[in-house]
Amino acid sequence: MFDVMIAGCGPTGAMLAAELRLHDVRVLILEKETEPTSFVRIVGLHIRSLELMAMRGLLDRVLPHGRRRPAAGFFAAIPKPAPTGLDSAYSYLLGLPQPVIERLLEEHATELGAQVRRGSAVTGFAQDDEGVTVELADGEKLRSRYLVGCDGGRSTVRKLLGVGFPGEPSRTETLMGEMEVGVPQEEIVAKVAEIQQSHQRFWLRPFGGGIYSVLVPAAGIGDRAEPPTLADFQRQLRAIAGTDFGVHSPRWLSRFGDATRLAERYRAGRVLLAGDAAHIHPPLGGQGLNLGVQDAFNLGWKLAAQIRGWAPETLLDTYQAERHPVAAAVLDNTRAQMELQSTEPGPQAVRRLLTELMDFEEVNRHLMEKITAIGIRYDFGEGPDLLGRRMPDIDLKQGHLYGLLHHGRGLLLDRTERLTAGGWSDRVDHLSDPTAALDVPCVLLRPDGHIAWIGDDQHDLNTHLSRWFGDPTT
Repeated sequence: MFDVMIAGCGPTGAMLAAELRLHDVRVLILEKETEPTSFVRIVGLHIRSLELMAMRGLLDRVLPHGRRRPAAGFFAAIPKPAPTGLDSAYSYLLGLPQPVIERLLEEHATELGAQVRRGSAVTGFAQDDEGVTVELADGEKLRSRYLVGCDGGRSTVRKLLGVGFPGEPSRTETLMGEMEVGVPQEEIVAKVAEIQQSHQRFWLRPFGGGIYSVLVPAAGIGDRAEPPTLADFQRQLRAIAGTDFGVHSPRWLSRFGDATRLAERYRAGRVLLAGDAAHIHPPLGGQGLNLGVQDAFNLGWKLAAQIRGWAPETLLDTYQAERHPVAAAVLDNTRAQMELQSTEPGPQAVRRLLTELMDFEEVNRHLMEKITAIGIRYDFGEGPDLLGRRMPDIDLKQGHLYGLLHHGRGLLLDRTERLTAGGWSDRVDHLSDPTAALDVPCVLLRPDGHIAWIGDDQHDLNTHLSRWFGDPTT
């Protein structure tokens, strides 16, 4: 019997498995595909996801495979420079091939002891007071204490669970792919700038090595159930730009719509949802993979605490309470971005107005923090503005803060040198550092790096240690 079975070995499932293994939870990932993703699609890790990688010692493993881009131009592709003063040591976008990030996260999970079974599609399950019995396509039945659906937008787990997935169906289709071009870059830049004055869902962006990301409306292109062809891209490029730019040798081709849906709940008993199984939205702003990985980071330590027996009664419920509003906000900002892509006069007028407003540093920074998820503040009740926010990677006498979070434990960062983690020291590390770059006396960090308490009183600290980390060990 496993503690947790995870349906889906994409970035969300692999990250969740790794987080659980940091706490010795027995994990099995069930992946319906027999082989890893083969098509080479470039995805981007935003600032918050890069911070999470640094927290678990993964950033040095990921960086050599990616290409850094400035943290700019994310919101509705409005070309504004990166705002100044972003409070992060990782203020850039890291673009890297999807198969690479999936492989690195799966390797990380298996190195920690997670098991992966490919060619194992979940076709049914039944839960009771003690656990979940999962049935696979070949008729085999497996047993675990919990099941987490990380199996994508068409999630079998979500459908079997009977959780509603309300939202809007797709209205607009777009072609997207990566391919080589046959004309000079200067010609592409000039033509794209001309087209984007009236067509926002249009770009050719260089990735290096002659490879370009191509985005073009899919109006009138075949059956959306069928994969697009290079000829489809060529036809649409000629229709809009008057040239197909000599595109050839595609690495991958796809189409996407603007369907936007959010699961009514993230948990039903011993079955939970994360990643695209819980929310889908257009890829504008490049938030999808990041949102799923951040779901896993939030859920992992809480589910582990439940299994290890020290979780406070309501801890697992905070997963939905915290992450559902975050997903709802992402869905709203992608809805807004899709409206701003319209060629209609009204949306174009709003786009011009927003373009002007983004010249104000506060507006530009607000939208950047929204897209990159560094502006998230979970509701932990009344307290200073820092409460509930993520902690940046500040300098300490022992190096950088995130280097102390590799093992997925809580951390008491104490500038007073008077406090202690006491009976919680098996779950919470304690560092006394009067030189820490903090404007407050002490902070208690959860394993996901969010600030759970601020202060200098031991009794008050104990109350919050109990709130997040359960009863003290005698």
